Amino acid sequence: MKFLQSSWVVSLVGCITYLATTAAVLSSAKFEADVPGTDAESQLLSPGDDPSWKFRNPEFEQWVADLRREKAAVETEKMQLKEWETRLQAERQEFSTVTQRVAQLQTDFEKNIVRLKDQEAKNLKRQAKTVADMSPETAATLLDQMSDDDVVRLFSVMKSDQVTLLLETMSKRSGAQSRRAAVLVERMRHLVPETPTL
Repeated sequence: MKFLQSSWVVSLVGCITYLATTAAVLSSAKFEADVPGTDAESQLLSPGDDPSWKFRNPEFEQWVADLRREKAAVETEKMQLKEWETRLQAERQEFSTVTQRVAQLQTDFEKNIVRLKDQEAKNLKRQAKTVADMSPETAATLLDQMSDDDVVRLFSVMKSDQVTLLLETMSKRSGAQSRRAAVLVERMRHLVPETPTL
């Protein structure tokens, strides 16, 4: 009994027990490794699972779907922006055309209007008195040498009965003078006094 209770026997029995257990565990693990589906990876995967490179994560798939939706929305917005840009360019071109047309109309309007400036009024009154004192035939001959703008300015400061007499005299002389008299009457209709500058 003392022999069995001695420390070295107890140590020896413990070592033998340890070695036997280790040998038993190692030999059964070796056999289990050969059995399919018993390794660590197979134990983690269920029978329907694929290897890790075929792993599907629902959150990841949701992120991918969200990104695809956002990409489609961005593409739609890009197309809308391109349409708006095309429409804006067309409207800008139309606006430019209208602006140019208005400028041309303004220029034409300015050409057709005879403006009477304040500083010319005194000189025109003096000229008008001189022309009114002439005989109608002489005055009509003088007016033939003047531009339409000058004649209209002159008529604008004359009395209407004097202008009428001169236009009648011009109309009786020839067909060209009749047409010029009509043009002068039309130009007088567009006569605008010059606005004074401050």
